[in-house]
Amino acid sequence: MTDTVLVEGLAVETVIGEYEWERHILQRVEIDLEMAWDNRVPGASDDVSDALDYAAVSEVVRAWFRANQPRLLEAAAEALAAEIRQRFGVTWLQLSLRKPGAVPDARSVGVRIERGQRS
Repeated sequence: MTDTVLVEGLAVETVIGEYEWERHILQRVEIDLEMAWDNRVPGASDDVSDALDYAAVSEVVRAWFRANQPRLLEAAAEALAAEIRQRFGVTWLQLSLRKPGAVPDARSVGVRIERGQRS
């Protein structure tokens, strides 16, 4: 299966960062998700209950950042990947987290991870 469901450019304002001053401000984190999902079933049924609910996935991401204040993007990426895979039964995902403006002269910095097996 090579089908995917995408969430691109999801923006969350959250506390994130290692430096003490970062623990007292909100910073923008941008999230891109690509998740393996067999889209043939919802494609044939035209029934949302057969689809991967990208709105629900997006809300899980937002809620995770509200409940947690990670220091590292790497820690956030690992925790979010595990949460999404467990909660939604996603067998494979690619997750990118970016902090725009975190480094002068760079549009953003970030991490990208892949977890699971693409079937």
